[in-house]
Amino acid sequence: MSASPSRSKIKAPAEIRRLEDLPNIGQKLAADLRLAGVMQPLDLLNREPLSLFRDLAPIMGPRHDPCVFYTLLAVRHFLQHSEAFSWWKFTAQGKEILKR
Repeated sequence: MSASPSRSKIKAPAEIRRLEDLPNIGQKLAADLRLAGVMQPLDLLNREPLSLFRDLAPIMGPRHDPCVFYTLLAVRHFLQHSEAFSWWKFTAQGKEILKR
């Protein structure tokens, strides 16, 4: 997972074909997402971030970290609103959701 989205990497959501081209998604997280059945960026619109985060737990094992959930929230926001933010901007929202 990248610490912040690279400006050269960011395109409009409809132009993105590979998971690695999404803001905040690196090669390892993209590979884990594929193992969870997410093959292309728009597949993420059909998956709830919390459900996907839970589906990633057995795939990611001991590296399964709440920051992955915050990343999924950031990616979902990008796909829905065409606004790219670093994953940590979604930490407070993610913590609230995880408390439930």
